[in-house]
Amino acid sequence: MPVQTEGKYLGDWLKWEPDNHYSRDVVTVLAGSGADRALTTGIVLGRVTKGAATGAAVAGNAGNGTITASPAVGAAAKPGVYRVVCIEPAGNAGKFSVEDPDGVLIGVATVGVEFTTHLTFTIADGDPDFAAGDAFTITVAAGSGKVKQIDFAATDGSDIACGLLLLDTTAPNGADRSAVAIVRNAIVSDNGITWPAGATTNQKNAAIAQLKSAGILVRQGA
Repeated sequence: MPVQTEGKYLGDWLKWEPDNHYSRDVVTVLAGSGADRALTTGIVLGRVTKGAATGAAVAGNAGNGTITASPAVGAAAKPGVYRVVCIEPAGNAGKFSVEDPDGVLIGVATVGVEFTTHLTFTIADGDPDFAAGDAFTITVAAGSGKVKQIDFAATDGSDIACGLLLLDTTAPNGADRSAVAIVRNAIVSDNGITWPAGATTNQKNAAIAQLKSAGILVRQGA
């Protein structure tokens, strides 16, 4: 007789939730890419909150230097518009303040030197040189809001824990799939939830803290 492996059940990890399914929300599981995306009950989810970034010069700049057209988006980046403004012009050089979409100064970019806070980009010198007040914008698109297994190496927002999948769900290759997730106010067992292969203790602890901020408590040995 062939060996049969019993699958995981909801009760293996979900230990408490309020009445009337208050903890649950409908989510969209991101389509499989090259293969079906099969997710199991209790898997920790991340949500795609950020898309690609686009850099552009503000109309009316005195200098005709350029900025990276498609900056790489880092884990700390926020959706919205970053402003990059010349604060210290110089011949064949210059410095630019960089503000995030909330108007918070995150650093100073130097012409010709790669900037790597939130976003990775380089401002290139031009002729004529930059003048004070010359500016660029970098627009980080909003993400799709779809979920997948948390990916600690991602920078699109899916590296942040947003909940746990309620029941086994498969999003076919190229097609999204609706599902239900626990996204707030619940108690779950650390013995029953599922992490990505190779997840470190530090990564798990960070994700557990993120779940706690949504009211989802991960109890040891529950």
